[in-house]
Amino acid sequence: MATPGTSVVSTSISPSTSASFHDRFTSSSFAFTNPGVRVPKVLHPIDNDDLKLLLLENISQEAVKAFQAHGFHVDHSAKAMSEDELVEKIGQYHAIGIRSKTKITERVIKAASKLLVIGCFCIGTNQVDLSTAARAGIPVFNSPFSNSRSVAELVISEIVALSRQLFERAYEMRTGTWNKQSKGCWEIRGKTLGIVGYGHIGSQLSVLAESFGMRVLFHDVIPLMPLGQARQVDSLETLLKESDFVTLHVPELPETTNMISEKELKSTKKGAYLINNARGKVVDIPALIEALRSKHLAGAAIDVYPAEPGANGAPFDDQLNSWSSALRSIPNVILTPHIGGSTEEAQRMIGEEVSMAVTRYLTSGSTLGAVNFPEVDLRAIAPEQMNNVRICHVHINQPGVLRQVNDILSPYNVEKQYSDSKGDIAYLMADIADVSPRDVNSLQAKISKTNANILTRLLA
Repeated sequence: MATPGTSVVSTSISPSTSASFHDRFTSSSFAFTNPGVRVPKVLHPIDNDDLKLLLLENISQEAVKAFQAHGFHVDHSAKAMSEDELVEKIGQYHAIGIRSKTKITERVIKAASKLLVIGCFCIGTNQVDLSTAARAGIPVFNSPFSNSRSVAELVISEIVALSRQLFERAYEMRTGTWNKQSKGCWEIRGKTLGIVGYGHIGSQLSVLAESFGMRVLFHDVIPLMPLGQARQVDSLETLLKESDFVTLHVPELPETTNMISEKELKSTKKGAYLINNARGKVVDIPALIEALRSKHLAGAAIDVYPAEPGANGAPFDDQLNSWSSALRSIPNVILTPHIGGSTEEAQRMIGEEVSMAVTRYLTSGSTLGAVNFPEVDLRAIAPEQMNNVRICHVHINQPGVLRQVNDILSPYNVEKQYSDSKGDIAYLMADIADVSPRDVNSLQAKISKTNANILTRLLA
């Protein structure tokens, strides 16, 4: 039952017949889409066939369909969930998909007794307690590339709109006022764009800005090869002093919180513009308000905020952020509701990328692309290898684990094996041949009882 205030639409596809593990394990159902093309064997968890997924925040229907196509039961909601709601519901799900508003905290993870994987259908992962998830054996996947073009194009549109005071003139027309003027309106050709963070978005933006005739500077914590005629500067202060437009594209980290505050704003050129489509805590908003009121900055565009409403239609007011009404009252400030990646193309690509990563982990154990986990993968098991079993063993990174596991596997032929570690967490994948159905549960139990075990799954 959904709790009041949440709308969960449950859709699922289940097999018409529920074959037992023994039947599936011993069957010889080879599938060929084209003559001469080998199709990998479809792997299933041996201890639960009915994987349940929870998708929140109106994640793309393409992702929902992709999960359903694999026979997963999917509960889908357009809204985010609070921590209390998640704690109540998460225990029944094996996977969860979220965007930026839902917070997966330590408390939520402790309540997630069945959870195997988290999919962040966005760039950022700061809404997830990554270290706690890793210690619980839960990899986290995101989509670091898919919405970069959408964000870069939004920044270009904001640069033009700010330099022409476009939002003010459009609002005046809607209220019946004709106010044609050129004072304080500029072409962007020949102006300098300063990009803070030259990653996937910043580098794409660099190319787009140069095509408009802009000069591009960028600052990053590591030396990077510039695209086109862009130039890396040695410090944030240098970039702020030389740029007519400053745009931020950095993650939310302790070192980036309030990285643009009173001191930095005073370092900017008088009449410059600030754009933040990165993370809400990167800019000290009260300091920004003062810089705008004093006319030191000519305008700003803000798409992200320290606190954001949990659903469309919810108020963006002073109860949410104490400075909200003050920011809304200042001329030539563009405020948008975190829409940087909100295009049909971006959401479709994000849905495809993250659903594919989550599905690969659930069905084959691959952790390629995980942000908090060792990246391990093995080639697919061939369909003719009917009695092969894949072991996915998450464990504490300590000496002697491989020896313990390999002692358990010694009666079998280990066809391939790969292990890697990340911090305190290690992950081993191994394919073993000629395992009889009666040995499978015993094998899992033995590995699960090793002293470093976090989570052991067997796929067959």
